[in-house]
Amino acid sequence: MTASVTRATRTSTIGVVVVAIALVALALGPYWAGRDGMRLLIEAYTYLVLASLWNLLAGYAGLVSVGQQAFVGLGGYVLFALATLAGVPPLLCIPLAGIIAAIVAIPVAAITFRLRGAYFAIGSWVVAEVFRLGFSQVAALGGGSGTSLPAAIVQGMAANRTAREHLVYWVALGLMVAILGLIVALLRSRYGLALTALRDNEVAARSNGVDVERTKLVVFIFAAACTAMAGSLIFLQKLRITPDAGFSVNDWTALVIFITVIGGIGRFEGPFVGVVVFFLLRETLSDLGSIYLMILGAIAILIMLKAPRGLWGFLAERTDAQVLPLQRRVVARGK
Repeated sequence: MTASVTRATRTSTIGVVVVAIALVALALGPYWAGRDGMRLLIEAYTYLVLASLWNLLAGYAGLVSVGQQAFVGLGGYVLFALATLAGVPPLLCIPLAGIIAAIVAIPVAAITFRLRGAYFAIGSWVVAEVFRLGFSQVAALGGGSGTSLPAAIVQGMAANRTAREHLVYWVALGLMVAILGLIVALLRSRYGLALTALRDNEVAARSNGVDVERTKLVVFIFAAACTAMAGSLIFLQKLRITPDAGFSVNDWTALVIFITVIGGIGRFEGPFVGVVVFFLLRETLSDLGSIYLMILGAIAILIMLKAPRGLWGFLAERTDAQVLPLQRRVVARGK
């Protein structure tokens, strides 16, 4: 008997085909979605990216951060600073925001990685508040009242408003595909094997030679860079930023945690399910006001009680389903 390692299953093969068809349909979004539909899709893309990155941090690396809004706001402010003060084209500011955030993440990690568990979560939130207070003091970017992207810069992105909206849509779709593709590549690499081991049992992973601190640092820097790029895109669409909006714990962390938890933490597919559920609930129930928030809370509690690993985790445990070929399996073969 011999054994080999495989990732592909029947469900993952079907999943790859479905994903490819969905991407083609989404790429044609400007021709069937309409202006409101495109704005909703862009919002869904950004939340999917943020949830997938938080899932990578908390679900795999065990870094339960409640301060990822620090990098969302940082990305937004880098966009406005480079575009308005340095004359850098807005679209070029997006990757530059990722590079700057990756550099900033190194000293942030040096401070917060000294903390563990709930202390790390609180520390990450404190860092985000420091960022918010710091940017509220920058007069060149509007201080506490924020700033808007000048009309000349906005108009310079495309010939007219329709072309500009299409351009931003395709950039949002491309950024989502690129970041999710990088996450897939990371999970399929040796770091992905280490992350899977960390997700299942950190002590066992360490005893089997996994460099836990290095792996967590790589994931933290990667998540910071990609979160900042998503933040740049968010505020490029909004055309205005304030410290409270850029570093909102409710918008960029609480909702992201909700999406990840109900979808399935520690599973790549979880944020996809969470985004679909969240937007369906929001679009159908948001007119109920505070009752809507109570319903969201009740659903989250119910899922955590009945399906602690989320909706996708509940399904995967019973069907062994996976959309993409990520999970390694040992297959015995006869001679």
